[in-house]
Amino acid sequence: MDNLDAIARQAMIQHDLLPDFSPEAQRQADSISQPNAKARPAIHDLRALLWCSIDNDDTRDLDQLTVAEPLSAGIVKILVAIADVDALVARGSPIDDHASSNTTSVYTAAKVFSMLPERLSTDLTSLHEGQERLAVVVDMAIDTVGEITAFGVYRALVLNRAKLTYDGVAAWLDGHAPPPPQVAAVAGLDQQLRQQDQVAQTLRRLRYARGALNFETVEARPVFNDGVLTDLRADERNRAKELIEDFMIASNGVVARYLQGKRRSLLRRVLRSPERWPRIVALANSVGERLPQQPDALALNALLAARRAADPATFPEFSLSVLKLLGASEYAVELPNQPAEGHFGLAVNEYTHSTAPNRRFPDLITQRLIKAALDDEPAAYSDTELSELAAHCTAQEKNASKVERQVRKAATAFLLINRVGQQFNGIVTGASEKGTWVRISEPIAEGKVVKGSAGLDVGDRVRVELVHVDPERGFIDFARR
Repeated sequence: MDNLDAIARQAMIQHDLLPDFSPEAQRQADSISQPNAKARPAIHDLRALLWCSIDNDDTRDLDQLTVAEPLSAGIVKILVAIADVDALVARGSPIDDHASSNTTSVYTAAKVFSMLPERLSTDLTSLHEGQERLAVVVDMAIDTVGEITAFGVYRALVLNRAKLTYDGVAAWLDGHAPPPPQVAAVAGLDQQLRQQDQVAQTLRRLRYARGALNFETVEARPVFNDGVLTDLRADERNRAKELIEDFMIASNGVVARYLQGKRRSLLRRVLRSPERWPRIVALANSVGERLPQQPDALALNALLAARRAADPATFPEFSLSVLKLLGASEYAVELPNQPAEGHFGLAVNEYTHSTAPNRRFPDLITQRLIKAALDDEPAAYSDTELSELAAHCTAQEKNASKVERQVRKAATAFLLINRVGQQFNGIVTGASEKGTWVRISEPIAEGKVVKGSAGLDVGDRVRVELVHVDPERGFIDFARR
């Protein structure tokens, strides 16, 4: 673990990310206390609602809570409470300077490099069970087909009644396990969660009908025993993760629409039409499917559904190939009355990032924009500042991904040291002038094809031999066989 920690810290520095908080930021964190929300008349008191959080088992930086309220004619009000980080982190303060530099928490196999000091992100600004917290609430009325018929955004005081986990909630919703103990302990929470699940499925069906892409990829999570890395285990999607994802997508769309309605500039999250569409078409042809020659999200989603049904065992690999070819999302500024750039993968035109201010600086920026609009005050950032921040946040997000990938490869290399010479089935995940990369599934690992890469492209299946690993440099090298 010590070697992996050192590798992670060096990777942070190498990619222009700060591994440590400044002494000034630490002193600021030590001096912060909870504000007196009850003294603020503009704050809605929503502590009586059956709020709950659903996240990973080991998550301590809780950004959102959810609750449902049935209305008439089948309409359900969904409330999403987002941690009010801005209430404790002033713009231009030492903590804010660190957050605006890194722009994101970096989750490595060695450790988490939090965007905010842990005294905030895992305590004072985390929506912990049993703790009263300030929040920005997104209030959505959703009809029986998944349309958001009305919405509002306001500040509130909330109370998390139950800290739940994805795996526990999913197993219960799927009928494979009894309700988690926290659900059974809170009267009415079981019906509450089933209502949320129903609404989430309605939102998802409508989104897919409009062309949102339904991927299924498998990511690796490190497994430690007594502080020693022993495995990289598949972290798969489930029903509870989809529930939260559906509500976060809806909330982010509502926040964008709210700021648009206030004629405010905002930081958008966009995924432009894919430049490598011809390769996606070729990939479809290779499995006997057809796509139009021009990018078409509805057609692509129909293809994904067909492949999931035809070959569910290999569908995650096919999904990963398409996802890689779509390219990366980025941040961009939208000015009032400016035509909106959409998100190709989500099939939405109005979209921002607002639901994770403990972990992402763009969400904290958006929170400040929201609060200025709520108070009818000048925007927290000028258009020039937003443009600069959009470029910086996009760049740092890429850097953070590089760090996470490098440390994950270092961790995987440690696990593969004794398997040099073995052969694996893999799928090509990257092909460019910089090299060709392949991913194997047992264990989940990605490495460079250093011999025999000619002619390979994303989505190709290939047999490879592990020929070299270098944990210190994060190198995993394969030869084509």
